[in-house]
Amino acid sequence: MPLITRQEDLENVLERLARSDFVTIDTEFIRETTFWPELCLVQLASPDTTALIDPLAPGIDLAPFFRLMGDERTIKVFHAARQDIEIIFHLGDLIPAPVFDTQVAAMVCGFGDSVSYDQLVQKVTGERIDKSSRFTDWRHRPLSDKQLDYALADVTHLVDVYRHLRDRLERDDRAHWLNEEMQVLTARETYDPHPDDAWKRLKMRVKKPQELAVVQAVAAWREREARERNVPRGRVIKDDAIYEIAQQGPRDAAALARLRTTPRGWERSATANALLAVVNEALDLPKESLPKLPRHVQQPEGTSAAAELIKVLLKLVAEEEGVAPKVLASSDDIDRIAARGEDADVPAMHGWRREVFGEKALALVRGDVALKFDKRRIAVFDTK
Repeated sequence: MPLITRQEDLENVLERLARSDFVTIDTEFIRETTFWPELCLVQLASPDTTALIDPLAPGIDLAPFFRLMGDERTIKVFHAARQDIEIIFHLGDLIPAPVFDTQVAAMVCGFGDSVSYDQLVQKVTGERIDKSSRFTDWRHRPLSDKQLDYALADVTHLVDVYRHLRDRLERDDRAHWLNEEMQVLTARETYDPHPDDAWKRLKMRVKKPQELAVVQAVAAWREREARERNVPRGRVIKDDAIYEIAQQGPRDAAALARLRTTPRGWERSATANALLAVVNEALDLPKESLPKLPRHVQQPEGTSAAAELIKVLLKLVAEEEGVAPKVLASSDDIDRIAARGEDADVPAMHGWRREVFGEKALALVRGDVALKFDKRRIAVFDTK
């Protein structure tokens, strides 16, 4: 399969792909040294057309590709779509629609939690994929035939996988289960988080409102700095340094130099000066403007034991329904149901999840049903 490096060839193949009801998509990229992923290859397939596009070729304009991604007449099929969609969003300023993620669909169809592409292909088609080119440098040119064959396999087998999963979802009347998952996957805020929310990615190690104010300010500053310079967040300043800065509150270069988590001499840089300005601004906030520390809610007595029982129930329901437990409820869902019951505002208590699992979990919490070990199997029985 030749690599498309000419604009005319790109437009012709995308015109053919656009005639299909669906296209399968994958990307190869590098992001070890950048904030934004660097797109190195785009793979596309339909039942009768395949394409390998070189986005690094001189003169290549990906506008026709982005038009296809935005064409709602064609379903875009990915496996583990989040990183691919992130690239398309960053470069094309759009979210592909409609989207079908075969990893999520596979969980709904009982293939287990987060099944890999090669495992799914083998289970559905019986084919084995050579993954030896997986960790290659996709920026290097020319790409070998082995690399191109590997890249193409990531979308050609996906055609059969998609058809199989689509048919199973329709047969079992579960297509709407997948639709709810795709709404989150295709939400713009999933790929464009506000820098002021960057602190939420960090593990909380603060005990005072002022420390939290510094963490919030420095995390937001780092996020903007990393995006602007297109470098990983850790290249700007590491997480551990944020925590130490929050605890020590350095106001000048000399205080910054005494920290263990910042490089020697870094305190004299322009970046350090910008950081100190942010830190001082946070330290000078009046008391009434400081953020409130996240409240640690004391869980009712017996919550931990109740959560363990609900986990057992989750496994039973997942086996009965032929789905991955992760699809029905997360660990956080279970903990909240155990603690709050009907008042737990979690995904497992809404939509089809509540119908399939949530109501059963509530019945267990209320004591309307119980679990028993019967003939070497755990079973649910009514207590009324």
